[in-house]
Amino acid sequence: MPFDETYFSSHAYRNVSFARFSQYWWSNRFYAILARRAGRRGGRLLEVGSGLGHLVGRLEGHFETFAVDVNPWALVQSKTVARRTPLSLASAEELPFTDGVFDVVVLKHVVEHLPRPERALAEAARVLAPGGGLILSAPNLSSVARRWKKEKWIGYQDPTHISLKEPAEWLALLGAAGFEVRRVFSDGLWDAPYIPLAPKALQKLIFGAPGGFQAVTGIVFLPLRWGETMIVIARKSNHLQEQPTD
Repeated sequence: MPFDETYFSSHAYRNVSFARFSQYWWSNRFYAILARRAGRRGGRLLEVGSGLGHLVGRLEGHFETFAVDVNPWALVQSKTVARRTPLSLASAEELPFTDGVFDVVVLKHVVEHLPRPERALAEAARVLAPGGGLILSAPNLSSVARRWKKEKWIGYQDPTHISLKEPAEWLALLGAAGFEVRRVFSDGLWDAPYIPLAPKALQKLIFGAPGGFQAVTGIVFLPLRWGETMIVIARKSNHLQEQPTD
């Protein structure tokens, strides 16, 4: 499936006409909190795979923002919410920027769509300054929800998810790309129902409460096991190799 208007109306972007305070709205608000913590005010931030532009648009007042996506249609839509952000048509695996120019790079639910996600991680490391922050998220194969729902798990419902990996695999790829992982956590169980027969609304309230609290407060505490998404905060290593002395 191409990443076109049909895709954006059929997956996580459904009902994005933006019922204010919708699940999508809170998700972008939460990631914006993480991004602001990852980089200094006035620094440069790049969102790779910016979709409809709502996250990078939220960050325009804090960072000098840039965004890339492979979908021309999405970039056109983004202009209405990310008015000050230069938007580029580009692949995550070949970013159109010079080395070391960004303070923060965000890869929100991008790597699972790529045939060679390690290339995207290498590119993120290349364009980040030493010590720069990376925010990465992907479907969480270690989630209890995956075991409960099996083939009906949310991570399996998008046919463009071609690189689903265990958290340990993602962390190994990040290390190989030159990142030091600072924190790994999840976003909660938000894809109810999980239990047969129990009312869906009640399950959304019970299972969704911890993730909702985390999203609202910005207090990160949910372990990987208890969430649909793996979220990683990392830094590009700034350790320089020692030069030999005479």
